[in-house]
Amino acid sequence: MMDDLSRSLAATVQQARVAQDLSVNALAERSGVSRAMIGKIERGEAQPTAVLLGKLSGALGMTLSELVARAENTGELLRRADDQPVWTDPVTGYRRRAVSPVTDGPLELVEVELPPGASVSYPADAYIFKYQQLWILDGRLRFHEGSQVHELHAGDCLQLGPPLPTTFHNPGTSACRYLVALVKGRG
Repeated sequence: MMDDLSRSLAATVQQARVAQDLSVNALAERSGVSRAMIGKIERGEAQPTAVLLGKLSGALGMTLSELVARAENTGELLRRADDQPVWTDPVTGYRRRAVSPVTDGPLELVEVELPPGASVSYPADAYIFKYQQLWILDGRLRFHEGSQVHELHAGDCLQLGPPLPTTFHNPGTSACRYLVALVKGRG
């Protein structure tokens, strides 16, 4: 069953593709996601995973956070805890909470919860035009940034380097919660 945010994400992917005058074929070539899957996502027949959204957003020239922000745009400057949209990856259980109000400002805060043993990978394109830091709130995170592996624990804060393929992995037995602070304009 698709929730409102998932339906809005489907429409946002299609709107971004059409706005760039991209065919489904062209987006498939850029993203490495099959034409059939893009069609299913855009029609709301398939709930996309975090990995698929990361590939599509990178191919559309934005980050996953920007894509989700467009889908949840309300224009309000205050986002109360109860109004912060939460999206859950149907495959890994990765949960993403959009903490920041959706504005044209450069700063965005995202809280992520990664279940024990779960992994999520993104291509380097998902990090273009962003300056990011990860702050571990609870648990452990094994973060692969290209060939470098960072073992992060509660309280640790990591500044990401230049865009590289990444993998977020929770090697622990309890959920890992972390805050991602993104600043637009890097590139």
